[in-house]
Amino acid sequence: MSSNKRFIFRLRYLIIGVVMMAFISTIASSLWGVYQISKNILIENTLETNRVYAQKLATTANTYLEETFKTLQFSALYIAENYENEVLLQQEVERLRYQTNVFNSVAITDDEGIILAVSPPTLELKGIQLSSEQTGEALERRKPHISKPYEGITGRKLIFISQPIFNAAGEYSGLVGGTIYIEYDNIFHKLLGEHFYNDGSYVYVVDEDGTLIYHQDSNRIGDDVASNKVVDHLMEGGSGAEEVTNTKGVEMLAGYSAVELPKWGIVSQRPLDVTLLPSTDLVKKVALISMPFVLLALVIVLIIASFITKPLQQMALLSMNEQERIKIEELRKVKSWYFEARILKESLVHAFTLLQNRISHYQTQSTTDALTGLMNRRSMDETLIRWTEEKQEYAVLLVDLDHFKSVNDTYGHAVGDEVLKYLAKTMRMHTRPQDICCRYGGEEFIILLPKTTEEGAYAVAENLRQYLQDTNSPCGRPVTMSGGIAAYPQAGDSPNVILEKADQALYKAKHQGRDQVQLFQVERMTQ
Repeated sequence: MSSNKRFIFRLRYLIIGVVMMAFISTIASSLWGVYQISKNILIENTLETNRVYAQKLATTANTYLEETFKTLQFSALYIAENYENEVLLQQEVERLRYQTNVFNSVAITDDEGIILAVSPPTLELKGIQLSSEQTGEALERRKPHISKPYEGITGRKLIFISQPIFNAAGEYSGLVGGTIYIEYDNIFHKLLGEHFYNDGSYVYVVDEDGTLIYHQDSNRIGDDVASNKVVDHLMEGGSGAEEVTNTKGVEMLAGYSAVELPKWGIVSQRPLDVTLLPSTDLVKKVALISMPFVLLALVIVLIIASFITKPLQQMALLSMNEQERIKIEELRKVKSWYFEARILKESLVHAFTLLQNRISHYQTQSTTDALTGLMNRRSMDETLIRWTEEKQEYAVLLVDLDHFKSVNDTYGHAVGDEVLKYLAKTMRMHTRPQDICCRYGGEEFIILLPKTTEEGAYAVAENLRQYLQDTNSPCGRPVTMSGGIAAYPQAGDSPNVILEKADQALYKAKHQGRDQVQLFQVERMTQ
């Protein structure tokens, strides 16, 4: 008798152990799935954000340098007419230094490199001949020139930007140029200095040889970082985004883009471990939400363990055999012929159903925009790729709210968010069930219209635009939109090309006054 009791005692705890193991394995695999989904989304979004950001900064820097050369070119014409007037030359270098706000110092030289005027005068360089290899190259080339970093006669590390001067007879007279002290406060700080965050994200600039010419840590300026994989791509003129281990051994998510004019490169990057922190937090939240139900199920198992026989074995096997997803329908079919087994079965069904619903909820969140509930960019890209591979005709309507920044500035970001949700709701009202509304980013939205021509998309866009124009938004007044339309396959043979053409049409709509819709390569506009 005692032997039989010992067997029953051991069997009870064995069954409890099996059930607990099934719970733990199911929860662990589910949480791991949530973590992996969130991790992949965060990495993809961060890489894309850094790529776009680096590209925008590169475009801004290139434009800034082009404007600087135009300023120097205009100044060179003025200097050529007043080369003998020392007072006017000094006034001109002072004007260039203070008006452009680009240079730390400005100088005018003759054709031998002797300084005729310099600002600030405290440098006391007037009459001194420029002798560095970089300035000599600028004098010899007699063309607009951006030097590589070098140590000037003042002992500072600098970059020299110059424009040749020719007199009325076309003879070379010298040059006018400015220096950027790369170790001190300079134009890079104005363009990039705001983009350093406490989480370790930062922006840096390299020249064509892979030397740092801007970094938030001034002690690193002048370092050779050519061994960095991203910098190597930049030296080849490339742009993109990828995971990389920097020269300090830190894993980074980097976006990079080349600055065309001076052959520099800009990198925007964020530490991988910082990027993934939200994934860890998400897993913790899911675990906390699920834990009460898991504990409830375990308590029930402990209470009825002495009565468990075949039904419990069946349920444990189901839990172990399908760790990724419990087959709830098969669990319901288990014959619980006594009260305790029935309660346990119902508790398990309830617990696993709730857990799977939670996981499904977070998976849904990973494909939708949290603010508007519309499809996010990642899911939109997957949809466009699938339609294109299926050769299905479709149109893309790119929507941008006009002057949305003024809404945020005037009414606050909370009202701005309500306006975005209002636009999302309005887009759903004016589209068909099969159309897909997406948030592209910020105040930009996209409507994907399957089996639709440009004309059909234009009609949808006009209805939406007219409704917004005639209806008060959450900020108390109507908001207007600009739209750009491109269709597949007429405008291109890939999703990226279609989106690019739609963006060009949107740019045209904004350039021509906003509150209108433009078709790609179609001179059609509605006021």
